Amino acid sequence: MSDTTHLVVVCGLPGAGKSTVAEAVADRLDAALVRTDVVRKELFPDPSYTDEESRRTYRAVFDRAEDRLAAGEPVVLDGTFRRASRRREARDLADRRGAEVEVVRVRCDEETAKARIRSRENDPSDADTDVYELLREEFEPVEDPVVVDNSGDLDATLARVRTLF
Repeated sequence: MSDTTHLVVVCGLPGAGKSTVAEAVADRLDAALVRTDVVRKELFPDPSYTDEESRRTYRAVFDRAEDRLAAGEPVVLDGTFRRASRRREARDLADRRGAEVEVVRVRCDEETAKARIRSRENDPSDADTDVYELLREEFEPVEDPVVVDNSGDLDATLARVRTLF
Protein backbone atom coordinates (compact mmCIF):
# COMPACT_ATOMS: atom_id res chain seq x y z
CA MET A 1 0.00 0.00 0.00
CA SER A 2 1.06 3.58 -0.62
CA ASP A 3 1.90 6.36 1.82
CA THR A 4 -1.70 7.59 1.80
CA THR A 5 -3.56 7.36 5.09
CA HIS A 6 -5.76 4.29 5.32
CA LEU A 7 -9.17 3.52 6.70
CA VAL A 8 -9.77 -0.21 6.95
CA VAL A 9 -13.27 -1.47 7.77
CA VAL A 10 -13.23 -5.03 9.13
CA CYS A 11 -16.73 -6.47 8.95
CA GLY A 12 -18.46 -9.81 9.31
CA LEU A 13 -20.66 -11.95 11.50
CA PRO A 14 -20.09 -12.57 15.21
CA GLY A 15 -17.49 -15.24 15.87
CA ALA A 16 -15.89 -14.90 12.44
CA GLY A 17 -12.71 -13.46 13.93
CA LYS A 18 -13.12 -9.80 13.03
CA SER A 19 -11.26 -8.59 16.09
CA THR A 20 -8.36 -10.98 15.47
CA VAL A 21 -8.06 -9.75 11.90
CA ALA A 22 -8.59 -6.09 12.86
CA GLU A 23 -5.86 -6.27 15.51
CA ALA A 24 -3.45 -7.85 13.02
CA VAL A 25 -4.22 -5.21 10.38
CA ALA A 26 -3.86 -2.39 12.91
CA ASP A 27 -0.51 -3.82 13.95
CA ARG A 28 0.67 -4.08 10.33
CA LEU A 29 -0.37 -0.49 9.55
CA ASP A 30 0.55 0.96 12.95
CA ALA A 31 -3.06 2.14 13.02
CA ALA A 32 -5.55 3.15 15.66
CA LEU A 33 -8.10 0.41 16.30
CA VAL A 34 -11.72 1.41 16.98
CA ARG A 35 -14.07 -1.43 17.98
CA THR A 36 -17.81 -0.88 17.90
CA ASP A 37 -18.25 -3.29 20.83
CA VAL A 38 -15.88 -1.26 23.01
CA VAL A 39 -17.34 2.10 22.00
CA ARG A 40 -20.89 0.83 22.63
CA LYS A 41 -19.95 -0.29 26.17
CA GLU A 42 -18.30 3.09 26.85
CA LEU A 43 -21.48 4.89 25.79
CA PHE A 44 -23.94 2.35 27.20
CA PRO A 45 -22.51 0.26 30.06
CA ASP A 46 -25.58 -2.00 29.97
CA PRO A 47 -26.57 -1.85 26.29
CA SER A 48 -29.99 -2.85 25.01
CA TYR A 49 -28.93 -2.83 21.33
CA THR A 50 -31.64 -0.50 20.12
CA ASP A 51 -31.46 1.26 16.76
CA GLU A 52 -30.75 4.52 18.60
CA GLU A 53 -27.84 2.94 20.49
CA SER A 54 -26.44 1.62 17.23
CA ARG A 55 -26.80 5.01 15.57
CA ARG A 56 -25.00 6.75 18.43
CA THR A 57 -22.33 4.03 18.61
CA TYR A 58 -21.49 4.22 14.91
CA ARG A 59 -21.54 8.03 15.05
CA ALA A 60 -18.95 7.92 17.85
CA VAL A 61 -16.89 5.33 15.94
CA PHE A 62 -16.86 7.52 12.83
CA ASP A 63 -16.07 10.65 14.86
CA ARG A 64 -13.05 8.91 16.42
CA ALA A 65 -11.92 7.66 13.04
CA GLU A 66 -12.29 11.10 11.50
CA ASP A 67 -10.18 12.68 14.25
CA ARG A 68 -7.38 10.17 13.62
CA LEU A 69 -7.58 10.49 9.84
CA ALA A 70 -7.51 14.29 10.15
CA ALA A 71 -4.26 13.89 12.09
CA GLY A 72 -2.86 11.76 9.24
CA GLU A 73 -3.10 8.50 11.18
CA PRO A 74 -4.38 5.23 9.72
CA VAL A 75 -7.48 3.72 11.33
CA VAL A 76 -8.96 0.23 11.51
CA LEU A 77 -12.65 -0.10 12.35
CA ASP A 78 -13.81 -3.39 13.84
CA GLY A 79 -17.53 -4.11 13.79
CA THR A 80 -20.25 -6.12 12.17
CA PHE A 81 -21.06 -3.34 9.68
CA ARG A 82 -23.95 -5.50 8.50
CA ARG A 83 -25.66 -2.59 6.76
CA ALA A 84 -24.35 -1.34 3.42
CA SER A 85 -25.24 2.19 4.54
CA ARG A 86 -22.70 2.00 7.40
CA ARG A 87 -20.00 0.82 5.01
CA ARG A 88 -20.93 3.69 2.66
CA GLU A 89 -20.54 6.09 5.60
CA ALA A 90 -17.01 4.76 6.10
CA ARG A 91 -16.23 5.17 2.39
CA ASP A 92 -17.58 8.73 2.50
CA LEU A 93 -15.45 9.49 5.54
CA ALA A 94 -12.34 8.19 3.76
CA ASP A 95 -13.19 10.29 0.69
CA ARG A 96 -13.61 13.43 2.82
CA ARG A 97 -10.24 12.83 4.45
CA GLY A 98 -8.39 11.76 1.29
CA ALA A 99 -7.74 8.32 2.75
CA GLU A 100 -7.64 5.00 0.97
CA VAL A 101 -10.40 2.69 2.17
CA GLU A 102 -10.45 -1.09 2.24
CA VAL A 103 -13.40 -3.17 3.35
CA VAL A 104 -12.27 -6.51 4.72
CA ARG A 105 -15.00 -9.15 4.98
CA VAL A 106 -13.99 -11.77 7.53
CA ARG A 107 -15.66 -15.10 6.89
CA CYS A 108 -15.76 -18.28 8.90
CA ASP A 109 -17.76 -21.46 8.69
CA GLU A 110 -20.86 -21.43 10.87
CA GLU A 111 -19.83 -24.29 13.16
CA THR A 112 -16.51 -22.64 14.01
CA ALA A 113 -18.11 -19.21 14.51
CA LYS A 114 -20.72 -20.58 16.90
CA ALA A 115 -18.10 -22.55 18.84
CA ARG A 116 -16.05 -19.36 19.23
CA ILE A 117 -19.09 -17.43 20.41
CA ARG A 118 -19.93 -20.07 23.03
CA SER A 119 -16.34 -20.08 24.34
CA ARG A 120 -15.95 -16.30 24.74
CA GLU A 121 -14.83 -14.99 28.09
CA ASN A 122 -14.16 -11.38 29.07
CA ASP A 123 -14.98 -10.15 25.56
CA PRO A 124 -16.69 -6.81 24.89
CA SER A 125 -19.08 -8.53 22.48
CA ASP A 126 -22.41 -9.67 23.89
CA ALA A 127 -23.37 -11.56 20.71
CA ASP A 128 -24.59 -15.09 21.26
CA THR A 129 -25.60 -17.73 18.72
CA ASP A 130 -29.12 -16.27 18.45
CA VAL A 131 -27.60 -12.92 17.51
CA TYR A 132 -25.40 -14.73 15.00
CA GLU A 133 -28.50 -16.23 13.36
CA LEU A 134 -30.28 -12.88 13.24
CA LEU A 135 -27.30 -11.03 11.80
CA ARG A 136 -26.65 -13.76 9.25
CA GLU A 137 -30.16 -13.14 7.90
CA GLU A 138 -29.76 -9.34 7.99
CA PHE A 139 -26.19 -9.04 6.68
CA GLU A 140 -26.27 -7.03 3.45
CA PRO A 141 -23.88 -7.93 0.61
CA VAL A 142 -20.48 -6.25 0.72
CA GLU A 143 -19.38 -4.38 -2.38
CA ASP A 144 -15.84 -5.27 -3.52
CA PRO A 145 -14.55 -6.68 -0.24
CA VAL A 146 -11.15 -8.10 0.46
CA VAL A 147 -12.01 -11.49 1.95
CA VAL A 148 -10.19 -13.16 4.82
CA ASP A 149 -11.39 -16.67 5.60
CA ASN A 150 -10.75 -17.27 9.27
CA SER A 151 -12.15 -20.81 9.44
CA GLY A 152 -8.72 -22.38 9.76
CA ASP A 153 -5.86 -21.81 12.11
CA LEU A 154 -4.54 -18.48 13.30
CA ASP A 155 -1.27 -18.79 11.35
CA ALA A 156 -3.16 -19.04 8.05
CA THR A 157 -5.29 -16.02 8.93
CA LEU A 158 -2.27 -13.94 9.92
CA ALA A 159 -0.45 -14.99 6.75
CA ARG A 160 -3.40 -13.71 4.70
CA VAL A 161 -3.30 -10.38 6.57
CA ARG A 162 0.45 -10.08 5.91
CA THR A 163 -0.19 -10.71 2.21
CA LEU A 164 -2.88 -8.03 2.07
CA PHE A 165 -1.23 -5.41 4.27
